[in-house]
Amino acid sequence: MKVESEIKKWGNSLALRVTGIMAELPNFVAGTKVIVEVSEEGIMVKPMPSQDRKRHLPYSEQELLADLTPKSAHADELATPLAIELGE
Repeated sequence: MKVESEIKKWGNSLALRVTGIMAELPNFVAGTKVIVEVSEEGIMVKPMPSQDRKRHLPYSEQELLADLTPKSAHADELATPLAIELGE
């Protein structure tokens, strides 16, 4: 996807605002740590590989499991494996 933008002066530096789809598609938020690859052709900005992406998920594991019981998890409907399936 290509997005048209403009590099502007910001103090003694140059700046490119990351707006709209440029921020949404790679899940950039304020404080996102990034790696910037620089070449004669331009720059490429990527999120750090070790970045904790869990903060972008709408629910935590604790929230998802909060009301889970053996009955609501349908544990009573689980199949009992046969001996041959267990390698016996």
